Amino acid sequence: MSKVDIENYTSDEITSEQLGSLIENKKSFKIVAVKDIGFMVNKIEGAIEKRDLSCRVYSEYRSVAMGAVAIPTPVTVLGGLATMVGTAAHNLATFNPDYEIGKNKLKSTVTVIYQKD
Repeated sequence: MSKVDIENYTSDEITSEQLGSLIENKKSFKIVAVKDIGFMVNKIEGAIEKRDLSCRVYSEYRSVAMGAVAIPTPVTVLGGLATMVGTAAHNLATFNPDYEIGKNKLKSTVTVIYQKD
């Protein structure tokens, strides 16, 4: 599925029923204008797990932190390596999820992608 096919909803307009329907029908979607990213991610994660599906939550800009390893200073190299190790451990702990939930605090969005198609 390309990102063009993803429907957008605002955090104010999406209801619990709509969220449940999207997940039940294994749809990918994006929530925009999110005021409280943590609350929205927990709400989505709960709706996914309620249907006995699995999910992985990640920060969409994590690759920027991993790229810091290329900047040759002790702080950026250690920070980049720590991010890589943490990301690898997280990916192993949430191997082969039904959904991926990407949170982007800079853009105030949460992108929910169904992975099993």
